Amino acid sequence: MSERSRYRNIREQKSPKERFLLVIGIVFFLLYFVLGMFVIFWKDFPMDMPQGYRIMFGVLLIVYAFFRFIRLLQKN
Repeated sequence: MSERSRYRNIREQKSPKERFLLVIGIVFFLLYFVLGMFVIFWKDFPMDMPQGYRIMFGVLLIVYAFFRFIRLLQKN
């Protein structure tokens, strides 16, 4: 069985609930990733936070986003 047809069979076998959870997982990955980027690069950040703490917090959010994404891929 070729890789493409194997992927198609796996994709077609997912229930609507599994597809919904996959989409939600991807949305939250993007949400945490973009939030981390905003925290790092937004000059007029609304919270009064030193630059070093902002960078650490942003990196933490980005690492957490990738952690969630890896778990999402392993689950599927």
